[in-house]
Amino acid sequence: MRNRKYRILMFAPLGVLFLAAIGWVLMSLWNWLMPDLFGWKTITYWQAWGLFLLAKILFGGIRGGGGPGGRWRHRMMERVERMTPEEREKFRQGMERRWGRVVPDEPGPAASEPRP
Repeated sequence: MRNRKYRILMFAPLGVLFLAAIGWVLMSLWNWLMPDLFGWKTITYWQAWGLFLLAKILFGGIRGGGGPGGRWRHRMMERVERMTPEEREKFRQGMERRWGRVVPDEPGPAASEPRP
């Protein structure tokens, strides 16, 4: 436990320095390219961070990495795989009750038929 605290204290300043460098790089790239290419104004450090966060929200979403669903989806699939058939059916019914019709587990000719 003690070793972990020292590791955090050692890397925290590096993390802050890295974040500061990201803002500076964004501001520098904008101020180097955009005024010459498009005639736009230069921006400040904090405006660069604002643009970065806006682009992240609009184009990357707020979730973490790993694609759609990321780690959460992987963990959920592992849980479902470990379930017994009875637990899986109970889970499916609960999801259907809460969210409406759920796609069946096994695709095939029977999957297109509605369940009773």
